[in-house]
This record gives sequence, C-alpha cells and structure tokens, in this order.
Amino acid sequence: SPPQGPRMLNMTEKGKAGKIQLPREIFRSLSSQTARVVVTVLNIQQLGMFEEINQTGQVLDDTVVGITVGETSISGLQDPVQLTFTHGQLLHGITPQCVFWDASKGTAGGWSSNGCVTQTRDKGTVCSCDHLTFFTLLLNPALNRSTAQALMVVATAGCGVAIAFSIFIIAFCIFLRWRFRSEETLRINLGLHVNLMGSMLLLNLAFLLNSGLSSGTQLGTCKVLGGVTHYCLLCSFTWMALEGCHFYLLFVKVLGTYIHHYLAKLCLIGWGFPALVVGVAGVIGSYGEYSIQTTEHQVIAHLCWITSKHLLVHYITNCGYFSLIFLFNMAVFGVVTQKSCCLQGMGTVQGDRSAWKVALVVMGLFCLLGATWALAFFTHGTSSEPVLYLFTILNSLQGFFIFIWLVVLYYPKTKEVAGSLSHIIRHDKTTTVSQD
Repeated sequence: SPPQGPRMLNMTEKGKAGKIQLPREIFRSLSSQTARVVVTVLNIQQLGMFEEINQTGQVLDDTVVGITVGETSISGLQDPVQLTFTHGQLLHGITPQCVFWDASKGTAGGWSSNGCVTQTRDKGTVCSCDHLTFFTLLLNPALNRSTAQALMVVATAGCGVAIAFSIFIIAFCIFLRWRFRSEETLRINLGLHVNLMGSMLLLNLAFLLNSGLSSGTQLGTCKVLGGVTHYCLLCSFTWMALEGCHFYLLFVKVLGTYIHHYLAKLCLIGWGFPALVVGVAGVIGSYGEYSIQTTEHQVIAHLCWITSKHLLVHYITNCGYFSLIFLFNMAVFGVVTQKSCCLQGMGTVQGDRSAWKVALVVMGLFCLLGATWALAFFTHGTSSEPVLYLFTILNSLQGFFIFIWLVVLYYPKTKEVAGSLSHIIRHDKTTTVSQD
C-alpha cells in the first residue's frame, strides 16, 4: 500500500534465493488504497513457454519471473524495478543480459532488453527495468558451436597461408640484407622484420600444433604446449613494440648515437623478456587444458592455454601488455606522421614518391601489425561475430599483406628508400645542431 511503500519480496527457486524491489512510484500512481502484488515464478522447460526462434542464449535455470501490481499495465518508471538473480561464477565468455518477454517481437514474440539495465556482481546479477512484465536473465555465449567451428576452419587455413608467407618474408629479408650490406640502417630495419616474422611464424606453428594435439593430450604435455603458445604470442607483441621503439629512434629522436650490437640487444629483449614472463606464469601453474563451452556446458574446443583459474594472468600478460604496446605504437605513429609531413613541407624529402614511401613504411607496420590485433577488444558477445571473422581473417593473412608491402617498398629500388631515410636523418641532425 502507499503508506507502507515498497517491500523486499524474497523468492526461492531450485534452492537459489532471489530478490525483487518495487519502487514507491508504483504505489503512488495507484488510485485505490490497496493493490495486489503478484509474483509468478515459472519453469519454462516444463511449461514449454517463452521459446524464441533462433535463440542463442540460455535462460538462467529455465526460470522466468513475472510481476504485476494491480490491474493496469505499468511502464515508463523513473525509479526502476530491481530484480536480483543469484547465480554462481559464470563460465568464461558468458555474458549475462537482463531481458523481458516482448510479445510484439517477431511473429511469436521474443526476448528484448529495451528499458532494462544489467549490473553484474560477484554472486548475482541485478536487473533494473522501467516496467513490469515477465523477466529473466539470458546467458549469451561468446560463440555458438557453428560459429566456433567455422572460425577454427578459417584460422587453420589462414595459419597455413601465414606460415608460407612468413617463410617467404624471412628469406626475402635475408636476401636483401646480403645484397645491401653497406646500408646499415636498411640492414637493421630488415633484421627487425626478420625477428618479427620469425615470432609470428612460431605463433602460427604453435597454434596449429595446439589445435591438433590439445584434445586428449597428457596434462604435462598440455602445460608445455600452453606455455609455448603463450611465449610465441608475447614474442610477437614484444617485437611489435620494438618496431615502434626503432621507428621512434629513427624518425623522432634521431640522436645519431651508435649503439654497440644494437640488433643483438633488441633480440635479447624480444626473445628474453617473454621467456621470463612465461617462466613466472609456469611456476604458479597457469597453463593447462582450457575448454571453450556453451551455456549448455557443451565443449566447443579444447586448447592448451592459460587455465580458467588463472584468467588474471591472461588479462595482465596478454590484454594489459598489448594495450600498452598498442597505445605506444599509435602515439609513435602520430608523431612520426606529423614529423614526416613537416619534413615534406620544408622540402627535405624530395619528390612525392619518396615521401609516400616513408609514410607507407610507418603505416604498414602500425596498421598491419598493430591495429588488427586491437580488434580482439571488440570480440565480446554474440553481436561481435562479424568482428571475430574480421579479426581471424586479417590476422591469418598478415603474412600475405606484409610480403606484398615489403616487395613494393624494398624491391627493386631499395637504395632509393634507404637513401631517403638517410637524407632525413642527416637533415634532422643538421637542424638540431643549428638550433642548439
């Protein structure tokens, strides 16, 4: 009643306690002094109700909660109704979504989230909705079985293509390093590319080996395979960062200071730092069998990777690490682009073609090697399936794109590119000295 205001209504279904809080606004809008509040808890599996066509998510515990107050339809509430659905820890990749049954959706009705806000907490999910009807918590898998299988086929085929072109690129860069032995800047650039493509070659080989041997593999072997795959991924990220650092020194800092065994020191970082991280993760037992499952606990795929109990390791060493690298590379990309435009405006870079080549060198590394991996941050939920396909295809074809890019830029007029870079460096040194 209006004098008493809202109450906390407890409900228990299958041993799990939930909570419903009705706002005072509902009772103030009623014309009568008393109103009947009806809460209906339905098991839709037994009743065969609320079945949506082409539904990808699963209803939590097959339970739907209906709420009615009085005899009228209530909607557009300023203070929302709050329903708390209690559940245990959800599987990795499962996204809870507060929905209600919309009879006007499609031909037979369907679930809709309009007017509802989802708040995930440690032991449950709170749904805040601006109307009264039948509510539930829909558990959406990140991938369904058909999509996962299609992505695995695309990724496997793409890895084969990437391996072939990685080998071509490594051989091509080694040939150019031998042919232009007198161009030290060019040799360092090509040496970086060789190490980057070597890390990507190992990553693709590790993925193919992982997907082929993870199912039914012994625990010890799976731990080693998971660590090797993680190591190759971190090596690829690290060499992306080293490419960014090198371009910063080459185009921005331009100190002109000779660094003894420069490429060897980069190799120590590029191959040594990931080994240190993987070693620490292995000591705490982070690697093992990782299963990708649907909401119905059906296994989509087995991988030897970081286990679900150590997801914090994944978020720190993979997501966090790459985020820092990506932000740094994008910052360097912006600075280098601005500097290249200034040099072109000053007439330092002679000819539009040379300026175009210098810009393409930077853009090729940052867009083809960095931006494609950033798509991983948008691959959450069932609505991101197009992004998943785009992410898989672009990263699978990285080797092909880089091979074309290297052929266009470095061959057959490699001396022209190296001479343009050297001219920029010499001009920048002269400008810096004159300003001092």
